[in-house]
Amino acid sequence: MVLRIGNASGFYGDRFDAVREMLTGGGPEGAIDVLTGDYLAELTMLILGRDQLKDPASGYAKTFLRQMEEGLGLAHDRGIRIVTNAGGLNPAGLAEALRVLAAKLGLPTRVAHVEGDRLPAVGGALAANAYLGGAGIAACLAAGADVVVTGRVTDAALVTGPAQWHFGWGPEEYDRLAGAVVAGHVLECGTQATGGNYAFFREHDPALFRRPGFPLAELHEDGSAVITKHPGTGGLVDVGTVTAQLLYETAGARYPGPDVTARLDSVRLTQEGPDRVRIDGVRGEAPPPTLKVGLSRLGGFRNEVVFVLTGLDIEEKAALVRGQVEDALAGSRPREVRWELVRTDRSDADTEETASALLRLVVRDPAPEAVGRALTGAAIELALASYPGFHVTAPPGKGAPYGVFESAYVPAADVPHAAVLADGTRVPVPVPRRTREPAPVPEPALPEPLPPGPTRRVPLGRIVGARSGDKGGDANVGVWVRTEEEWRWLAHALTVERVRELLPETADLDVTRHVLPRLRALNFTFAGILGEGVASQARFDPQAKALGEWLRSRATDIPEGLL
Repeated sequence: MVLRIGNASGFYGDRFDAVREMLTGGGPEGAIDVLTGDYLAELTMLILGRDQLKDPASGYAKTFLRQMEEGLGLAHDRGIRIVTNAGGLNPAGLAEALRVLAAKLGLPTRVAHVEGDRLPAVGGALAANAYLGGAGIAACLAAGADVVVTGRVTDAALVTGPAQWHFGWGPEEYDRLAGAVVAGHVLECGTQATGGNYAFFREHDPALFRRPGFPLAELHEDGSAVITKHPGTGGLVDVGTVTAQLLYETAGARYPGPDVTARLDSVRLTQEGPDRVRIDGVRGEAPPPTLKVGLSRLGGFRNEVVFVLTGLDIEEKAALVRGQVEDALAGSRPREVRWELVRTDRSDADTEETASALLRLVVRDPAPEAVGRALTGAAIELALASYPGFHVTAPPGKGAPYGVFESAYVPAADVPHAAVLADGTRVPVPVPRRTREPAPVPEPALPEPLPPGPTRRVPLGRIVGARSGDKGGDANVGVWVRTEEEWRWLAHALTVERVRELLPETADLDVTRHVLPRLRALNFTFAGILGEGVASQARFDPQAKALGEWLRSRATDIPEGLL
């Protein structure tokens, strides 16, 4: 009794034809039972909020509706259910649009939706949305829905909901639910589980990664799963690709959610065959009594200009133009002014571009006028009066609003979670009867260290993989190795202090290390490194996507026996 769930989207803007690929792939024996689509992220909620300010009937992912012009018929012909969070801020609106589309296509598609996540916005927020679990999805499917549209649910709920419906799990079957959460977390970012953004891509045929296929999970009644993909699609599914995605945007051993708290320190991964990784051994605990709420609001206005510095005297040129701009802004200085000199230049370069460095100026202020004309004038009026070779990559514009994402928590009982069935019937979703505050797990015993021996100074990434990402203003970097000998070295060598040395940008931050021996992994969280979050663009890499690759590039002393 296997439930096959495929995912066709990891974000709003993912590959459009993935829906067709997942609905038609696999052949008669490997067809999926449920297709999911994850369209929401912190930045997406802000984008949808701004859309809805202009048009109250919008607020959902329009891409999904266009994909369903073909997808509804393909799913109907193959008996595949569809579950998606593309409803965003307006799941009822998307559900109605799908009913209209189905009628136009002559399909008897039953569309249900889940609501209750939208909470009253306070404090200037554009939107406040609680992260719901999968029980509402399960109720819709149990009532016969062919398509279930949600707003802000946890990414893993797109899998836990169908699993609860299919297997009839009760709300306190924690180990089974935790297994589905882990499988859902692996699927949620699409091709990141099948070789996309994979640290060790160079060790395989490059052709594999040109167009990775999307992942699917074969879920079993006991909560175990096999991660795989449709035959003939690109990419790779191995223990490394699954480990990378498990570490993405997580932290410690306890991974709390509205359905269950999954114990990531219990996860066991086994290569079962080509492109098949088994996940089992997952343990679960009662969920916390509160739900996370994402608050999206406008943070102010920002503008930027990038000065190009070419050839000789780069530092002196940067100092000159910086002083000139600072003087010009003195009368109306924005609240925040950030300069960053990026030394992309090379000496004696054979092209002008490779002889040039970039000096980036970013300004922010609550008032649009402070970042608009003031900056434009300060920068452009220097065109004939500054350093030799003065030019910019593009003239600064009028400035644009930026968003801020914040997290809060509310009692689960205060959130009106409900399944709205295809006939309009509302089914309230009960809150968990048992809850548990997720306390930190004591650090597990470390393996026996390697005996002393000769070392070689090489990039950490010679043997260490990494995957990094954002959570509000924080970021995480998960690192892992593939052999027990490498783990004996990594667990002792990569301390918080050593990470701060390798990543000087984190020297003054609150850095936490989490140890996950079964995955041969360490997960580091960096509090506040992203300022007010991705939408505020406070950092060169605002989502910390490459923070792990920076860490892998840093040189360190590694035992020669591991190289």
